[in-house]
Amino acid sequence: MNTGFGRLGRSRSSEPMSQINVTPLVDVMLVLVVIFILTAPLLTTAIKLTLPKAEAGQASDAPRSISLVVDRSGQAFLDDRPLTLKELIQSLQSTAARYPDAEVQLRADENAPYGKVIEVLGLAQKAGLTRVGFVTSGPTEALTGR
Repeated sequence: MNTGFGRLGRSRSSEPMSQINVTPLVDVMLVLVVIFILTAPLLTTAIKLTLPKAEAGQASDAPRSISLVVDRSGQAFLDDRPLTLKELIQSLQSTAARYPDAEVQLRADENAPYGKVIEVLGLAQKAGLTRVGFVTSGPTEALTGR
């Protein structure tokens, strides 16, 4: 209804929206997925190490790999289990007997005693595990020129 003074007639009041907007929910879920993807690799090991930095390629996929760790105090770990030298020798020999082509992935803290790292490496080679990979954390700033 239009009156002479330009006033329109009353329309029905707007009804409440009965649909749920899922866009914010999808946004939150995507953020959570990204956070999970970024933090999952950090939870792979419980042993705290400061790895030395080196410019090298990534470790290759071997049929079987053994994680050999020497922490800053000189304690040896085989697949994240702390072992004495006797236990380490026995475990390395049994692993070499089962998997002669296994790769030893040696992770040593940069502050670990050098003699202890060489001793553990010698035990692995004496057991028959000759494929050794040294795990590092990446290039240093001095090498990249930053």
